[in-house]
Amino acid sequence: MGLQHGASFTDSLKGEERKRFYERNRPIAVWMIVIVLLLPIVGAFVSGLSGTALGVAISVLAYYLTPYVVDKVRA
Repeated sequence: MGLQHGASFTDSLKGEERKRFYERNRPIAVWMIVIVLLLPIVGAFVSGLSGTALGVAISVLAYYLTPYVVDKVRA
């Protein structure tokens, strides 16, 4: 359902695999859009510029790591 069965971590970081994952998992894709857009804003309100930077970093990591983590949890 997610990534190709047995896909390695490095395979899950490839753009095509990530695109395929988000196309197959629309609800997760919608949540990732919300997280990527809102987390830096929340960080700015909580602790200013450093919070914004941390929010951007966390949202980028979440975007890249979610396909791999979801695939491993579902397996």
